Amino acid sequence: MTEEQGSQWVSSEKDSFLFANIPATYYQTPIQELLERGGRIKKALGKDLLILAHHYQQDDTFSLADFSGDSLYLAQQAAKARAKYIVFAGVHFMAESADILTGDDQIVTLPNLTAGCSMADMADHDQVEDAFEQVEEITGAKVIPVTYINSTAATKAFTAQKGGVVCTSSNSGKILKWAFSVGQKVFFFPDQFLGINTALAMGIPREEIVLWRRDKHDGGLSPEALKRAKVILWDGFCSVHQRFTPAHVAAVRKRIPDVTVMVHPECPAETVAAADFSGSTSEILKKVTEAPKGSKWAIGTEINMVNRMARDFKAKDGKYIEVLNPTVCICSTMYRNHPAHVLWVLDHLAKGEVIHRILVPEPIKSQSRAALTRMLELSA
Repeated sequence: MTEEQGSQWVSSEKDSFLFANIPATYYQTPIQELLERGGRIKKALGKDLLILAHHYQQDDTFSLADFSGDSLYLAQQAAKARAKYIVFAGVHFMAESADILTGDDQIVTLPNLTAGCSMADMADHDQVEDAFEQVEEITGAKVIPVTYINSTAATKAFTAQKGGVVCTSSNSGKILKWAFSVGQKVFFFPDQFLGINTALAMGIPREEIVLWRRDKHDGGLSPEALKRAKVILWDGFCSVHQRFTPAHVAAVRKRIPDVTVMVHPECPAETVAAADFSGSTSEILKKVTEAPKGSKWAIGTEINMVNRMARDFKAKDGKYIEVLNPTVCICSTMYRNHPAHVLWVLDHLAKGEVIHRILVPEPIKSQSRAALTRMLELSA
């Protein structure tokens, strides 16, 4: 990724590598020892260090975190804490968001630089810009770009340049409502499923929602279809959430008659329609937390989060929780942040050395911040 298009992966001169090629001794060290050593470094660095872990992170890495949550919440915690060093156990776009929202005196690192997001990568900056310009030219309408927070800094910056805004899975309805108040059409990327689920919940007819296929001329759409559409969706998706189907919902209802099914809005529209509720990771946690003791749940989201909920809520108030899809639904790139990678970064920080830094260059950084700030203002 070039400096003009997005963030750079920065490592120290002493340890100049692009990928997480850490010494084998770290992988050979027992997990408990890794965690204990990490705990000692956390204590030594004190308020200068903040470790963040996304809900989808594996348990051992999760246990090292000072804060856990969704990507935007964690970036906000980084900005509030004012820690000198922020170790973000997530994926690349999350660490970018943290760097965008924190001060120039704060340093954001990603334990494993290969921890990316396939959905974010599906929305290449140049492809998105070309498609947006084609939509504007063909329709002659005022088009507002809306990018899901699960996107690169470059696409967030592009969104700001075109008068658009970022959204999350919990505020997408508010954001689209605002977009229609200032424009005639919404160009939504990169997640087609969050886009269609939000649009349908707003009462927009399906015939006014179209899918722009990035490998097709004019998105595979006729001028008439584009002119008729109110929402143009990019054809990206989450490799985990797209695997939950209506058949999984039907199967769990048959097996557990009194089960409540809740899925993430990154799931296909048919799956969301078949479920009892849909919501972001934070909304899923809130819904289950407030549910009656002993209630039964099938959750359609990443398995590390679901398994953690199943264990914690069973011990707390006897709730039964299982993952909706019996096939393992794991975010494989998130899983790359093994405690060995975290300790490798912490060992360097303890010596005053920085590796795996995520640094979003200007003007991408300030433009992305503008799009995120607009979102926060609209969501207040």
